[in-house]
Amino acid sequence: MNQPMNPSVQNFLGISWQDPRWVPILNKDNVLDYFSERSNPFYNRTCNNETIKMQRLSLQHLENMVGLEYILLHHQDPVLFVIRKQHRQSPKQVTTLADYYIIAGTVYQAPDLGSVINSRLMTTLHHMESAFTKTLERATYHPAKGYSWNFKDKEQQQNTTSSNNNKPKKKKKEEPASAFQYSRVDGILSGLIQKFPPKYAKDESSERPIAVSDNKSDVTGGGENPQQEDFKPPPEKRIKFA
Repeated sequence: MNQPMNPSVQNFLGISWQDPRWVPILNKDNVLDYFSERSNPFYNRTCNNETIKMQRLSLQHLENMVGLEYILLHHQDPVLFVIRKQHRQSPKQVTTLADYYIIAGTVYQAPDLGSVINSRLMTTLHHMESAFTKTLERATYHPAKGYSWNFKDKEQQQNTTSSNNNKPKKKKKEEPASAFQYSRVDGILSGLIQKFPPKYAKDESSERPIAVSDNKSDVTGGGENPQQEDFKPPPEKRIKFA
């Protein structure tokens, strides 16, 4: 704002206003009427808009008047409307005083540049002060050694951790797998089966396919198996009976 700030003037940056009755029908043609409601704290009833409304004139007559006025600066129906408060000195000379934006029927005052910079500086100073305060709490000074850092919190945390390690640990409960994990495992197994399909051989007795191992030496057990019938121990390991 170009006018000097008065401490007695209320700060409107922290408040908002809305009339739910207007929200469904709000558009660029009636948004100034909505903004001029008596319950709206942002609206000044001594403006030229009130004079034109009482005389039932169009908004084009504002250019021929001098004083405070409100105009529709930007609109994006039906969500966003920007209304400017300005002081007119002549048909071509105006001074901007404030901007208001309406989002979904709620009116807010746009902050000026000074308020934005002041807020950012205050936030920065607050964090810097907190950092220096915590730093000074850990700093110690000795005439011979100079400044040093004291990490008491870290030592206490380590002591607490070591004492907790001495206690018997409780077994963690195994949590059941989620549906996503089940589906992922099933997908991986089906992919491996397609990539490395198992080998089957036909069993004549039961006429059902049975798995065949790649290593012939792994075939054990009874039954009619030609590989087992042809098997003979080496000659040097045969046992001779008297």
